Amino acid sequence: MRKYLTKKIVVYILTFFFAVTIDWAIPRFMPGNPINFLISRFAGLPESVKVLQSYFTQAFGLDKPLWEQYINFWRALFKGDLGISIYMYPQPVAKIIARSLPYSLVVLLPAVLLSFAIGNRFGAFVARKKRLDNFALPVFYTLTASPYFWFGILLAWIFGVVIPLFPLAGAYSFGTTPSFSWQFILDFLHHWVLPFGSLFLVMLGGWAIGMRNMIIYELESNYSRYLEALGSSQKLIRRYAYRNAILPQITGLAIQLGTVVAGALTTEIVFSYPGIGYLLMQGILNQDYFLIQGCFLFIILGVLIANFLVDIFYVIIDPRIRKSYSGEV
Repeated sequence: MRKYLTKKIVVYILTFFFAVTIDWAIPRFMPGNPINFLISRFAGLPESVKVLQSYFTQAFGLDKPLWEQYINFWRALFKGDLGISIYMYPQPVAKIIARSLPYSLVVLLPAVLLSFAIGNRFGAFVARKKRLDNFALPVFYTLTASPYFWFGILLAWIFGVVIPLFPLAGAYSFGTTPSFSWQFILDFLHHWVLPFGSLFLVMLGGWAIGMRNMIIYELESNYSRYLEALGSSQKLIRRYAYRNAILPQITGLAIQLGTVVAGALTTEIVFSYPGIGYLLMQGILNQDYFLIQGCFLFIILGVLIANFLVDIFYVIIDPRIRKSYSGEV
């Protein structure tokens, strides 16, 4: 177990280093100058533009060579300093992200966990029902083939325009102040349904197809036939088949987490939901280097931590992995 964890931790540290380096480099190789966006707010003071441009360029450290900016970036990162936002100057990036992060989590986590749990259960159930399988399989394929943003737009049109049940944008009604009152919570959930639903349904189709195919394979395998010949109950055989079929699904969860996070970002943009994705779009549109870096950093950390937890969970439930690293036969 220790050998397995050590190897995984080294891999994740290297992945983090390269991912954060790319995160730092991408905004700086984008065309344009972020200081010009900031200076445009002072259009009424044309005589001060040159002075302000020089001041802000030095203040943000953008006058230094790229290698020095890169070293300063890592120094600041180890101190927990993500810099000052250019777009929302003079607010610190860490505070801006801290405001948006809860909105992303309340949409992403329930969508991932519920779609994984329900999709696998439903896929295993459908695999045993021929008539239901003929109807459900095309639906699963349609759901999993749908891009997140396209499905979000479709839901917004159906349930926001044709049948106006849910609001089209935002996390709560305009003019409402966030609080722990029932009025605000109900209003928040009213706005939450469509972003959550678009993520949940698209992911549900993928998990259901994967589990359906794996259950059919497991039920046709030799050990299932052997258990059947011994007179074991169908319930016991299906339980063993499900335990074996869920392992590749957990591996798939680790691999697809990056895609899921990207889907959450596009969903937030479609519904103008004030999470990390919506914030990232604002950073890109305004060439805010520090805001883009900060958003990507949280996305990288989220994906790596989730993958690491899945890896640990995988070695706990699969004794073959544990034995291969401990040298057991």
